[in-house]
Amino acid sequence: MENITVNEKKVKDIEVDGKTYERYAIKTHVITEVDDICDVAEKYAKEHLSDGDILFITEKAVGCTQGRAIPMKDIHPRKLAVILSKFVLKTPYGIGLGIPETMEMALRECGTPRILFAAGVSAFGKIIGKRGWFYKIAGEKARSIDGPCDCTLPPYNECVSLSPLNPDDVCKAVSERVGTPVLVTDINDLGGVIMGAWPKTIDRDLMARILKDNPLGQSHEQTPMGIIREVK
Repeated sequence: MENITVNEKKVKDIEVDGKTYERYAIKTHVITEVDDICDVAEKYAKEHLSDGDILFITEKAVGCTQGRAIPMKDIHPRKLAVILSKFVLKTPYGIGLGIPETMEMALRECGTPRILFAAGVSAFGKIIGKRGWFYKIAGEKARSIDGPCDCTLPPYNECVSLSPLNPDDVCKAVSERVGTPVLVTDINDLGGVIMGAWPKTIDRDLMARILKDNPLGQSHEQTPMGIIREVK
């Protein structure tokens, strides 16, 4: 069980709605576009899964296997991306859309009109003391875009990572391979969402609360997947 762990500065157990859940992180090799996420899950996670467990996989890992990690050198931001990126709130938890390259990809992924509308709404929100409106308008595709930072593993320290395509379908395919429910998650140290799930009846809000403290971490842990296990 060398590749299953509880990451440093993270806790194994969490109590939600009166029930206790264990969360384990699973170490893998550095996943790239040459990998099949089903193969990765089968190789590293399947042997650790028991009846009732839920396997969760980061959206970045899934996106990487789909070629959704774009080298910074291949992105040529337009002037609008440069301007808009200057108004993005910087946090210690990631670049987000705060550099021209990530903002350029948001414009491409979501469409220029939607990003401009989101920026306008966000600017009004700041005037009246409300934050968070930009991503409510721009949507999950924009929120899940990540740029490189000091803690990003190579080769992704030189890439912009986009949200995965068809996350529900990915969950279904992985679930059929490993035999348990599967989630694709977008969680960081500020919280997050469940982007994909199989079966679709999974309570996504509950799962997000179980994972709200980001047990996989977002530094050099190299743990792109993990297990949720309810304590009976």
